[in-house]
Amino acid sequence: MAQKKELRIGLIGTGLMARTHTNGYKRSGDFFPELEYRPVLKTVCARTEEKVKAFAEQWGFESYETDWKAVIARDDIDAVDICTPNDMHADIAIAAAEAGKMVLCEKPLARTIAEAQPMVDAIKKAGVANTVFYNYRRIPAVTLIKQIVDSGKLGKIFHYRANFLQDWTINPELPQGGEALWRLDAEAAGSGVTGDLLAHCIDSAMWLNGPIKDVSAVTETFIKERVHQGTGEVQKVTIDDACIFHCHFENGALGLFEATRYARGHKALNTLEINGEHASLRWDLHDMNYLEMYDHADDAIVRGWKRILITDSDQPYMDKWWIPGTSIGYEHSFVHQVADFLKSLETGEPCEPSFENALMTQKVCEAVINSANSKSWKDTGLV
Repeated sequence: MAQKKELRIGLIGTGLMARTHTNGYKRSGDFFPELEYRPVLKTVCARTEEKVKAFAEQWGFESYETDWKAVIARDDIDAVDICTPNDMHADIAIAAAEAGKMVLCEKPLARTIAEAQPMVDAIKKAGVANTVFYNYRRIPAVTLIKQIVDSGKLGKIFHYRANFLQDWTINPELPQGGEALWRLDAEAAGSGVTGDLLAHCIDSAMWLNGPIKDVSAVTETFIKERVHQGTGEVQKVTIDDACIFHCHFENGALGLFEATRYARGHKALNTLEINGEHASLRWDLHDMNYLEMYDHADDAIVRGWKRILITDSDQPYMDKWWIPGTSIGYEHSFVHQVADFLKSLETGEPCEPSFENALMTQKVCEAVINSANSKSWKDTGLV
């Protein structure tokens, strides 16, 4: 067997995204055997020793640390993967880049543009490989949408709409802050559904349909006060529980976006639809292996929406998996992103979304929040 080049990983964080990223590292070589690089799980880091030790043992890391600075200082680490709450992204990414480490980061890039821009600057100055885990790009049906849109088959695009609906924060007794609930604390998260859910929708939208020019948004915080898990004090809730915005794309299309954690019955309803002059496409995460398409070029007697099962080997990524008709799942999008990052190390091409690309999404998110606060249209600064 050909000798693989090692990519020695230092993972920071032990939550949900740490698990999805680690699974990507562990499985990428099994299903993308042609890759020249092989991830090696060198160390994982978290503040609580008992927890990080258990994670290291479960997932097969060679060692563990309780200080992220120790990870960056190690000579046996090539790439630092940031799976922490958002308030830690900037410090870790900048320090890692300055140390010459490759940097991978869970989305969003940071809490604000003011934090994100120095991250991009540090990456550029160091010239290190980087990527941000907007994993929905790597779901085969969504990747196929990109190919269809780029082919021009839809013609001029008129509308783009997306939503991301959940219901897990409706309980007024749910505290904010601390372990597992940092997404409800603006100090840690930066924003609520805008940075957590809409950021995914915005990244996909601009990847598929180009830059967003300006936005007009409304947000709502339905439960105004919660007990903070860390202090035990009742505090004002400053995240957005729900957000709706419309926008103009640079290509002239209109966009409509909605995200909420207060849609009872929805756990992760993530959908998108694109309407063009010749055809339309739509996709639903709950039915993620299907792409729906309406093509006006079809004969009138059979014209209508059709469901395309995305499992054939000539469809994106599917030649790496099973036989036609058998599905893959959410976790595979992270395997695909890891594989694409490893491939980028061979080719020298950026693994999108790069930090610079993710900054564009950050700018739209910030424009959305500013628009809602000022009750006015806001330019994104991208056009």
